[in-house]
Amino acid sequence: MEDGKITPEHMEQLRAAKDALENAGLAIRITDLIGDSVEKGVGKLPEAWQQNIVGISRTALEKATDAAIWTINSATALPSKDGLHKIAVLGTGAVGGAFGLPALAIELPISTTIMLRSIADIARSEGEDLSSPETKLACVEVFALGGRTSSDDAAESGYYLARAALGKAVTDAAKYLAKGGTKAATPVMVKFITQVAARFQIQVTEKAAAQALPIVGAAGGALINMLFLDHFQNMARGHFIVRKLERTYSPELIEAEYYDL
Repeated sequence: MEDGKITPEHMEQLRAAKDALENAGLAIRITDLIGDSVEKGVGKLPEAWQQNIVGISRTALEKATDAAIWTINSATALPSKDGLHKIAVLGTGAVGGAFGLPALAIELPISTTIMLRSIADIARSEGEDLSSPETKLACVEVFALGGRTSSDDAAESGYYLARAALGKAVTDAAKYLAKGGTKAATPVMVKFITQVAARFQIQVTEKAAAQALPIVGAAGGALINMLFLDHFQNMARGHFIVRKLERTYSPELIEAEYYDL
């Protein structure tokens, strides 16, 4: 805006975005559902499986990134269909709950691709052009939100830390895609995927620990998967509201107001 002030309506949107982006983590929400501590469950995961989750998370993101490059291509703004995507992940979650950790390598890439479609749906509903390389990467970037790494400063916003950490990787990958690049295996895309995966695996580990509990079963696994999707839908809604406001005002102003809320 010309006077540099954010309207009351947009301030409410920014407040809602911050509430979504800085809310209780996935582990807490799953613990509330199944009545056990997911943090303790993470510590009990076999060491080999904790290493496997790193590779599984990366593979899931590679498939999701391929889907972003090839299948997300609509500039039409339509309301997002969050409920339909939640129904879609119930089945994959039921498999994960019924068969535990061994099913994760099959279930997660499918669930992640479904989640990407939901994230793209939300992006479009907030005015993003899904044919833009930057928007495609912003959709994948959502998987890096909502999880802190050990190097994060707890005094700062997890959301803006994640964006800053990914900044150069996103810029380089967007330039590659803008020039017609389509391969996820090129160095710039590998760097981007690797950095997103470092944060995505935090939520994947929490999800896996919960689904590995003997009491969960197929029904519990389905509900955990729905929470998993709901978590990233919230991250996506907040992320793309912030991006929309940054297009209306300036990134610097929106970040400053975000911290002041």
